Amino acid sequence: MELEYWQLLMLPLFFALGWVAARVDIHHVVRESRELPRSYFQGLNFLLSEQPDKAIDAFLEVARSDTETVELNFALGGLFRRRGETERAIRMHQSLIERDGLGEEIRLQALMELGQDYLKAGLLDRAEDIFAKLQTSSLQDEAQRQLLDIYQLEKEWEKAIAIARERDDPCSGKNIAHFHCELAANELARSNFEAAENHLTEAKTAHRQCVRASLLSGDIALQQDKPEVAIAVWQKIEQQDAAYLALVAGRMQEAYRRLGRPEEGLALLRAYLERYPSLDLLDSVYQLELEGAGQDAAYQMVRAELQRNPSLLALEKLISARLPLVANESHADLELARTIIQGYTRRLARYRCNDCGFRARQFYWRCPACGGWETYPPRRAEEFDSSL
Repeated sequence: MELEYWQLLMLPLFFALGWVAARVDIHHVVRESRELPRSYFQGLNFLLSEQPDKAIDAFLEVARSDTETVELNFALGGLFRRRGETERAIRMHQSLIERDGLGEEIRLQALMELGQDYLKAGLLDRAEDIFAKLQTSSLQDEAQRQLLDIYQLEKEWEKAIAIARERDDPCSGKNIAHFHCELAANELARSNFEAAENHLTEAKTAHRQCVRASLLSGDIALQQDKPEVAIAVWQKIEQQDAAYLALVAGRMQEAYRRLGRPEEGLALLRAYLERYPSLDLLDSVYQLELEGAGQDAAYQMVRAELQRNPSLLALEKLISARLPLVANESHADLELARTIIQGYTRRLARYRCNDCGFRARQFYWRCPACGGWETYPPRRAEEFDSSL
């Protein structure tokens, strides 16, 4: 296609317009850089030379001298909070809130930052007041999330339930169930069985598959000397999540003892172990076999389980069961083998949070690290890794 003569004349015009636009941008950048305080460039130099403390001092000078540097105030306040200098962070955000002519959204954001400063400093009452005020603002969701964390820290479970019900969170039902379980456990400790049962009913309404509610219901029945009712409740855990059966093995055997039928209880737990292999369940059944049937029966049970489900932790249990049965000349060798295996299994005999990976020697319904509810599978780390 041939170009028209007038189109050729337009090319120099386009080049000229581009040159003018570039010159305007360059002048704009130069003008803005000249307007920046000298402390700003000093701060950048300190950052580049890896002198963060001097850089912070320089940027603070910029923030004090230039009232338009709102983002810099936020950045410095957040930095102070992360460094644990909560007093400096609080002063930074308070001065920002008190500044004249500040837009409403920026003021709300400064309040949110101040609330987080108070939370980091452990001033929960002040943080709660700020987040409560922000519930009616555009930052409602974040404010409610922070309030929920505070109420859980303070164990204000009723308030936590009220906030969780307002939030559009897929985990709310499960969390509310655990809040009711916490209240039920408190009532159970005071032998207020009716109040405890009411909370557990609410827990099951919020989350039908709440294993913890079933476990506590069985505890209430056992404390009321109703072992058959307790056993029936705990057996339902098999349908809810069979992995949690290890948590009720000892309780269930105690209920069968009260009924005078310990052999029946042990047979039931053996059947659970065959259907739902678990190192914790193996440990419980081993102890019960040892108490009820003797050392040889316990050894045979562990040996059969190790053949079905090989693991280092089960091997350690097998050696422990074998030690009392061997001659003295072999005892030292087996003891040495057990000591070596224990060195490897010590790090495996832990529970691990699915959300953050935090490991703990005991089982938690709520992770001590990330605060997630029911994020610990009731399995040891060795079982968890072998299932991947």
